[in-house]
Amino acid sequence: MRLCFLVEEHYRHDGMPLDVVRQLTAWGHRVDVLRPGDSLMAISESVRAGSHDAWVLKTVSGGPGLTLLEAAAAVGLTTVNDVRSIRGVRDKALAAVIARTRGLPVPVTYAAARWERLAEIPASEYPLVVKPADGSSGRAVRLVRTPDELLALGPLLAGEGLLIAQPYVPNSGTDLKVYCVDGELYATERCSPLHPGQGVRERQVPLPAEVARIAAQVGEVFGLDLYGVDVLLGPEGPVVVDINDFPSFRQVPDAVARVARAVLRLARTGTAVSAPAPALVHQPVDGLPVDALPVGGLPVPVPVPVSEAVRLPVQGAAARGGAVHGAAVHGTAVGGAAVGVGGVLGIGGTGFVNGAVGGAI
Repeated sequence: MRLCFLVEEHYRHDGMPLDVVRQLTAWGHRVDVLRPGDSLMAISESVRAGSHDAWVLKTVSGGPGLTLLEAAAAVGLTTVNDVRSIRGVRDKALAAVIARTRGLPVPVTYAAARWERLAEIPASEYPLVVKPADGSSGRAVRLVRTPDELLALGPLLAGEGLLIAQPYVPNSGTDLKVYCVDGELYATERCSPLHPGQGVRERQVPLPAEVARIAAQVGEVFGLDLYGVDVLLGPEGPVVVDINDFPSFRQVPDAVARVARAVLRLARTGTAVSAPAPALVHQPVDGLPVDALPVGGLPVPVPVPVSEAVRLPVQGAAARGGAVHGAAVHGTAVGGAAVGVGGVLGIGGTGFVNGAVGGAI
């Protein structure tokens, strides 16, 4: 197969996706790597139907790569992830509306084009986590404890465009990262960038059934095939605070080969995991990963008792844009009502900013 990877400068030395490129090449596939942030392209000639079996994007939010991917989709090329799905999670304000509408457990989010308008948020909502709506890699993310602190930090937020803010979700200081690779779910735990002093070692951990349901629903709602979800275990239950298309998949066993196989399958079929195959949850035993456990359907032989398996109901596949996008697993609607405060737009959804703010997950 012939594939094209769009890799921006921020990821030019990153193992994900460059190790995937090397793996695909070793398997005999032709892989072109374009660096949209540091190259000249005759775009009207380079992006054409039939040039590649699929285009794959690994870029920062707001970078030029997404425009190229959209161009590829416009001429009928398969994109990984679906380009509309990527846009839906990279615009955090848009993601807030989508998530809230579909009942994902997310915090209330405020949005303002000028940082001064954030001062209209009630003091009762503090502490806040504030960042650009198109932010990535921890750029300009701030934990703001009081209104006075917001005023002091304001000049640092100026010029960032649309900003989002949400009440900080109290938590243990660790982030639960859930990765989905071709319908298989893996959970890892690491220190939250907002609590760098915790000293938590990043490791694979068991995936609670409720969190697995939420992670599967994220894939359905946004139409993603390869993605990561950041979850905080707050006082009122799990809360989704970030969603990433094509994350790093750290701590996922044999991640490079798994992602490479997923890219090939998507290039061939243009679809997510086909129904009725269940989503899979991978659980570690004594710190070691084991074979997959089904989220739906019958258990498979694994080196753990069946009672330890996490099995979730599967309601078939959701058709989206001519492609089948994952199993529909529904969670519980959590989150506040929409609130408008002066010039600040309050969304009873998510800005995906609490907890996980640094780098790619």
